[in-house]
Amino acid sequence: MAWMAVMLLALSAAATSAPALAEPRRSVVDDCAACHGEDGIARDTEVPHLAGQNERYLFNQMMAFRSGKRAHKEMRYMARHMSVQEIAALAAYYAALPPR
Repeated sequence: MAWMAVMLLALSAAATSAPALAEPRRSVVDDCAACHGEDGIARDTEVPHLAGQNERYLFNQMMAFRSGKRAHKEMRYMARHMSVQEIAALAAYYAALPPR
């Protein structure tokens, strides 16, 4: 039983020392909202919804736009001005929004 107490103590210490997930800058979210909607639901049928999408998928697509592996003039421009941390925070933000 003593080992279990030590394990629980170690796990709780690790959990409290983990850094909090960074929120994306409001200006980045506002830029995205111009096409993808404030709530992640695009109003234009040619623009994909982001709300509720898989976080890893969103991150990978933004990284592909950033590197030029995925071609899209506007998205390349947007993504290349974001850090990897901002892209990760943005992916987490949109993934957490409720889909419609």
